[in-house]
Amino acid sequence: MNLNPVGRERSNCTIFLAFTSNMISSGVRDSIRYLVQHNMVDCLVTSAGGIEEDFIKCLAPTYIGDFKLDGKKLRLSGINRIGNLLVSNDNYCKFETWLMPILDQILQEQKEEGTLWTPSKLVARLGMEIDNPDSVYYWAYKNNIPVFCPGLTDGSLGDMIYFHSYKNPGLVVDIVQDIRWMNSQAVYAKNTGMIILGGGLAKHHTCNANLMRNGADFCVFINSGSEFDGSDSGASPDEAKSWGKVKIDSKPVKVRFKHFFFSISFFTTVESHEIFYIQLQPCHDSIHTNFTFPLLIRILINDGVNIIN
Repeated sequence: MNLNPVGRERSNCTIFLAFTSNMISSGVRDSIRYLVQHNMVDCLVTSAGGIEEDFIKCLAPTYIGDFKLDGKKLRLSGINRIGNLLVSNDNYCKFETWLMPILDQILQEQKEEGTLWTPSKLVARLGMEIDNPDSVYYWAYKNNIPVFCPGLTDGSLGDMIYFHSYKNPGLVVDIVQDIRWMNSQAVYAKNTGMIILGGGLAKHHTCNANLMRNGADFCVFINSGSEFDGSDSGASPDEAKSWGKVKIDSKPVKVRFKHFFFSISFFTTVESHEIFYIQLQPCHDSIHTNFTFPLLIRILINDGVNIIN
């Protein structure tokens, strides 16, 4: 049995970096790209939007607007709003023009060479094809960092696959092989650490993989979710312990905030002691919190911290 199907060199702590799509839509994308470019994480977990927005930004600009812009006027102008960011319909047309020939190629390889495509293989191929150092997934491809996205069809990328299935049917994307690969990343690691930005699919998929090893050794949750609604997004690290997603003797961290509007920025250095810098910017003031990690997050956290603002 291949205990390392992804083929990455094993480290003392395998780092799972999971994030929701808005992290790529926003300026945090550059910080994630930095971590991937410098090989500081071992695998990425995100949603479809977290994939496609990276490539779309390589093809056309995203503009800063306002949270309160009129949706009807934007729709009639061919502009889509992501929070206070504006994305033109033309961006998605450029994405389609770029993507469709690639889908033709991979379908041909499937038919002629028997290639078994998975979401992670597809993202790696797109990272190779984009050939742009601004892209997170270009560096993931270059550094052999797998990108797991079980909800690959839930977004513009899925729309394109849907359109392509009529034009040139037959493409198969297998999620079963990816779940084996991702869970194996956790099961056969010496130690694991989870850094999870946001909730939803990215959070649960990462935690569930670590359940297979009876819990991650280190854990950082950063989100605005609350426990009162019983959602996984708002679930605390202690709840994750009850499921075996985080080791019961670990000291996980959750950073919580009661403000709805905020931005999160991560700044790192390349010195012997890395700085994990979180900037929360609510509507009326700013909160700055610093965590210092040896080798960024290779050895994650010695003491648990819970910050509520």
